[in-house]
Amino acid sequence: MKPYAQYQASGVDWLGEVPGHWEVKRIKYLITTIEQGWSPQCEGFPAQSEDEWAVLKVGCVNGGVFQPEENKQLPTEFDPIPELGLSVGDLLISRANTRELVGSAAVTLKNYPKLMLCDKLYRLRVDHSAYSPSFIAFFLGTTGARGQIELAATGSSSSMLNIGQSTILHMQIAMPPLAEQQAIAAYLDTETARLDTLVREKEELVALLREARGSRISERISGDDLPGKPTGDPWAPHLPDGWEFKRLKHLAQVRSGLAKGKDAGDRQTVELPYLRVANVQEGRLDLREIATMPVELDAVERFSLVAGDVLMNEGGDYDKVGRGAVWTGEITPCLHQNHVFAVRPQQRDLSEWLAAITQTQYAKFYFMNNAKQSTNLASISQTSVRELPVLLPPKAQRDALLQGLSAELTAFDALITHTQEEITLLKELRSATIADAVLGRVDVCTAKQK
Repeated sequence: MKPYAQYQASGVDWLGEVPGHWEVKRIKYLITTIEQGWSPQCEGFPAQSEDEWAVLKVGCVNGGVFQPEENKQLPTEFDPIPELGLSVGDLLISRANTRELVGSAAVTLKNYPKLMLCDKLYRLRVDHSAYSPSFIAFFLGTTGARGQIELAATGSSSSMLNIGQSTILHMQIAMPPLAEQQAIAAYLDTETARLDTLVREKEELVALLREARGSRISERISGDDLPGKPTGDPWAPHLPDGWEFKRLKHLAQVRSGLAKGKDAGDRQTVELPYLRVANVQEGRLDLREIATMPVELDAVERFSLVAGDVLMNEGGDYDKVGRGAVWTGEITPCLHQNHVFAVRPQQRDLSEWLAAITQTQYAKFYFMNNAKQSTNLASISQTSVRELPVLLPPKAQRDALLQGLSAELTAFDALITHTQEEITLLKELRSATIADAVLGRVDVCTAKQK
């Protein structure tokens, strides 16, 4: 696609030059009303059909696409507010959300009379006679618009941010004539849908690769294909000939970590890096972001990691409980938070085997069954971790199995990394495609005519 024939200065630094026939306007001049909804105490269960009254959740605008299934059913003790029901063409904007999602926008494509607006969303009714809500929604997803929203947002960067109505109303946007707005929005609907499909297919491939990776670990480390005898244990029922059946507590110490925010009183402290659940991935460590916290001087040694420790997550999302990786002393000293156990083997050469055990299907089922569940999180006790069954082959066989597994996992990881890089590029292309069209960097209408 080619750029427009003529451009003019927009008068807005971050917009730069815009096509000569476009007009820069504040959003308040494009709409008839702006409002936010309510937030009754609802259970987390969505409505079963569109005939039931429900309240939207803020996640309904995630990714710029309206997702009506992100709702909570209205309890019978609350009277519905019909005027908060949605109409086709409503422009929804996330009022309170994380830094990545605050200000996200989406447009309703049909009427949802019993799906009510929540208090964490703004609803803008756009003047449809002159302006396209879809064009405005795409504009709000551009990097420049996102930057303006984040600058104006208030609140803690580590939790929820908020944007006021004035932030939205006073934002400036370059608007082409209505027919051109609609053509650009239609083009972007098609292109983003195509790119979203490619991303979804790549993400499904990553999930399949991870599943195959996990299956291969289980096949090798559990010894399922080797002759043996039953153990009587429901989690690891098969014991290959020549292997031992042990509980983790007989092979290693399971050490709890340091509680964040503990009051040290008048005792002297030092600020040190520590690992949290996000740092402990399945079979590897993610050390790109390392937080620090104060610790009493006499507690540093107690909570410091030692090379060879196997890190295992105590809590977090359901799929994160128990997952582990070996610490090799990348940062010294380094602590671990109480949501991450440090499993310290009696023999250093057991570290890699124990970390591999945490990735087997039987260990995952053990963690899931023994974890305590809450609404969104799960956690496992130190006692339950100590009772984890461990299948232990002789050292020579163990080393051979790990060596062969390492080569296979390297191949799996390379494929996963390559696919994730493709996903990143597709998402970047999606963002660039939207920005080029709604900021007037390319002439979509002329290109379509040809």
